[in-house]
Amino acid sequence: MMRRQVLAAVRVLFVLSLVLGVLYPAAVTVVAWATMPGRAGGSLVEVDGRVVGSALVGQEFSGLEWFHGRPDPFDPAASGPSNLGPSNEVLAQMVGEAADAVRRAEGARGPLPVDAVTGSGSGLDPHISPEYALLQVPRVAAARGLPEDEVAALVAGLVEGRTFGFLGERRVNVLALNLSLESLQR
Repeated sequence: MMRRQVLAAVRVLFVLSLVLGVLYPAAVTVVAWATMPGRAGGSLVEVDGRVVGSALVGQEFSGLEWFHGRPDPFDPAASGPSNLGPSNEVLAQMVGEAADAVRRAEGARGPLPVDAVTGSGSGLDPHISPEYALLQVPRVAAARGLPEDEVAALVAGLVEGRTFGFLGERRVNVLALNLSLESLQR
């Protein structure tokens, strides 16, 4: 009797492994490639036939001439939140240091947009709020020798609305913004 149960368990394990480990993922992959090939392939962004990034993964930009993303390390291999709670002293220190850095870089006074001083839940968010993007306009425009109103109009033109009109917040993709900024100067 026990032998029959073990054999039945092994058969169930084999069948479920085949269905859930091979057939289902293969079917989902085929459907994804058929219905949304760009997203299934990682939403890669190409410029002049060369891949420069992904619209789904944040990248680090340094230098005064670029818009900066959230203060995340942008390491896809180490994605994930810090899991530090709002009363954690380490988090308070990290946010304070980030706020000081943003105020120095942007010459900002008063409250800062939350995304300017906090990381995202995944650590890979490619978006910032329109408010944070606009906060960076004077620095970027000065570094590139462009009129501030032209750079601000570029930001306004790249603001993405809420998904389906009600999910999430308005946002700006930093990679798309920086690529558009490059095309302004061509």
